[in-house]
Amino acid sequence: MSADHRIEAITARLVERSKPSREVYLDRVRAAVSKGVHRSVLSCGNLAHGFAVCSPGDKAALAGDAVPNLGIITSYNDMLSAHQPFETYPAIIREAAAAVGGVAQVAGGVPAMCDGVTQGQPGMELSLFSRDVIAMSAAIGLSHNMFDAAVFLGVCDKIVPGLFIAALTFGHLPSVFVPAGPMTTGLPNDEKTRVRQLYAEGKVGRAELLEAESKSYHGPGTCTFYGTANSNQMLMEIMGLHMPGASFINPGTPLREALTREATKRALSITALGNEFTPVGEMIDERSIVNGVVGLHATGGSTNHTLHLVAMARAAGIQLTWQDISDLSDIVPLLARVYPNGLADVNHFHAAGGMGFLIKQLLKSGYLHDDVRTVYGQGLAAYATEARLAADGTVSREPAPEISGDPKVLARVEEPFQPTGGLKMLTGNLGRAVIKVSAVKPERHVIEAPAVVFHDQEELQAAFKAGKLDRDFVAVVRFQGPKANGMPELHRLTTPLGILQDRGHKVALLTDGRMSGASGKVPAAIHLTPEAVDAGPIARIKDGDIIRLDAISGTIEVLADAADFATRLPAKPDLSANEFGMGRELFAPLRRVAGLADQGASVLY
Repeated sequence: MSADHRIEAITARLVERSKPSREVYLDRVRAAVSKGVHRSVLSCGNLAHGFAVCSPGDKAALAGDAVPNLGIITSYNDMLSAHQPFETYPAIIREAAAAVGGVAQVAGGVPAMCDGVTQGQPGMELSLFSRDVIAMSAAIGLSHNMFDAAVFLGVCDKIVPGLFIAALTFGHLPSVFVPAGPMTTGLPNDEKTRVRQLYAEGKVGRAELLEAESKSYHGPGTCTFYGTANSNQMLMEIMGLHMPGASFINPGTPLREALTREATKRALSITALGNEFTPVGEMIDERSIVNGVVGLHATGGSTNHTLHLVAMARAAGIQLTWQDISDLSDIVPLLARVYPNGLADVNHFHAAGGMGFLIKQLLKSGYLHDDVRTVYGQGLAAYATEARLAADGTVSREPAPEISGDPKVLARVEEPFQPTGGLKMLTGNLGRAVIKVSAVKPERHVIEAPAVVFHDQEELQAAFKAGKLDRDFVAVVRFQGPKANGMPELHRLTTPLGILQDRGHKVALLTDGRMSGASGKVPAAIHLTPEAVDAGPIARIKDGDIIRLDAISGTIEVLADAADFATRLPAKPDLSANEFGMGRELFAPLRRVAGLADQGASVLY
């Protein structure tokens, strides 16, 4: 089935724009493929170090080039719920590899931090840059050149984008991403949010708040709201890097383990030693990237991916822009209502038909490119299925249902929740920003109100607690960009701004920082570029300036006299408090070279 002509047109312009960098990238990938992974040409000392702890049988196998060796890059740690399940995966993968005559080794580990732990804390200022550190860490693991393919064990916010960048940097290797799945459903997300607001208003205490949070985040797996972590899983499946149906199976279940074993065997079957060689750098192309963006819009996914997808695409020589993302949003309908865009969580989404139903709906109306390569070895139509546990313990698949199991959670393409995806680019005399409106009520898509300027989120919190914000206003929170302090998420602002909005005030947020993938109901123009520390226009806003945020026309403007505004001196606050503590001093070189938000806010590209 061919894609819709509008999708084809955006893909074609992406291909044209990317030609120079994509051709250079593919030349590098093909040169690396031609050299191959020839362990036998390593020096004896090199090879001895590489398999020193292997069994005698594995040593004998790896001494030549006839047996494939699978490199495992893992983000395991046992503090974070989403990554704790990966503790047992290497043993499962080694066993599954041995069953098909292969070898598997943990090539390296990568850091995995949790934005949920660091929200509003100094450690959040390391978060965005951890993506690029993860890419570099994975590259160190794969640099030993001992591997014919790789599997990547990662789930959460910066981890999957970092692993994706690493995989595409080693584009001559086949790569399969292996998820751990979401935790089971706990306290409903809307109830958790209600308790948070009561706490912020002083109506319940810390004990009640901690009880609610603990009932929501209660076991192994990703958080169940549809934030960046679960958007990651959707992306890896719709881009063909997961096994079909793998994204949202709970940890610790027989099907979860069967999918991991299947992924291992598949990774070994697509190496250069077999007949289905699928180097990931050739597999992921402009159509795959467009499919990822379409999935993001159709599910109301995380705004963080307006940064990550740009950086991820660049790793493959593909020049994705915010304009591409915005234009696709104008075409793709919203088919999922998962918190914060609805009351359901990802387990309800999966039970209603999940990724298989979603992909089937998008394919039948031409919103996705079916003619892509995937790790499964077939086009994307093979992902319009549901994974089941067969009687022999392996994975079986059946066609995804034609009817949603819950029309309030997953809609048919003929009856979408809204006709557009809800992520838009904003432009105007303040620069360029993005906004997510899929969870914002239509009457709040345009906000015009006086600015109240803050230089960090703590200032806003203090003003709220002091009762100084009970009015219409646009909160301007600046000096939060990548060069200023690493571009932390400002998710803690969701609660006070949400309370003020619920009181009937017209409120919005304008920032050069980020918001959490779980944020939504308050209109927020985020990722504003150029950032304040680069003397962007946001640095010249004063209290009382009228700000107009128009998500319908796609504009963000200060309604000030142009000549006066242009001659204002930018604010230059003391930012030294951001430079030390919790490891921030180690990241100073990254802050200095960080790229612009609309280019992925990366230190690599």
